[in-house]
Amino acid sequence: MSETITSDEVFREKLENLPDFEFNTKVAGVFDDMVSRSVPFYNELQRMTSELAGNYAQFGTHVYDLGCSTGTTMLLMDKTVEEGIKFIGIDDSEEMIIKCREKLNNFNMNRDIELQVADFTKKVPVENASVVAMVLVLQFIRPIHRLEIVRKIFNGMVKNGVFIFIEKILTEEKSFNREYIDHYYDFKRRNNYSELEISQKREALENVLIPYKTSENINMLQEAGFGEVEVFFRWYNFTGIIAKKL
Repeated sequence: MSETITSDEVFREKLENLPDFEFNTKVAGVFDDMVSRSVPFYNELQRMTSELAGNYAQFGTHVYDLGCSTGTTMLLMDKTVEEGIKFIGIDDSEEMIIKCREKLNNFNMNRDIELQVADFTKKVPVENASVVAMVLVLQFIRPIHRLEIVRKIFNGMVKNGVFIFIEKILTEEKSFNREYIDHYYDFKRRNNYSELEISQKREALENVLIPYKTSENINMLQEAGFGEVEVFFRWYNFTGIIAKKL
């Protein structure tokens, strides 16, 4: 079963006193269109995440999607992870969890799935996990909290479990950062976002989305305890990283 995807028009009209970006009801309703038009190779990134999850999911453990939004990652992992392994989707936006539940119900997934609302800065309810995915989530969490969150993820994982996460990033060399961002905005233009939409969303995200360099993310993972860390995707200012608990 498929569902109708509502077009993203959140920033189409000029907004006075532009508020910070938040995952509210309006964004949840158009999120699938928004993210597919805003993240390069989004479908491929989701496919890669699900394939890697299938490689490492262990029977008798749990698979987590932290910041699960509308449930796309779990839908794809359902095709690659063997039956009998429980999925747990967690998001700090109740609006996203409502949308996720509706979406998963539409696809009639035959698997034990638990959905929770949780603020990761206060609680990271991960336990007995062989796979933890965070797709475009950690970048929205204040840097002061990130290492502690990743440590709690590590502590809640079983041996040989993996943490898969995808992030918007800064370049290692500042001289490349501006041109990579320019190419990123070209990507958004090709996906029919107007200059107004691009500028307003950029302003709304300015104090909300705080990217790290790839090296900073890798150092954070290693400091949290992960023994093997590998980049599996890179496109200008986006990257995918997998980390294994040995």
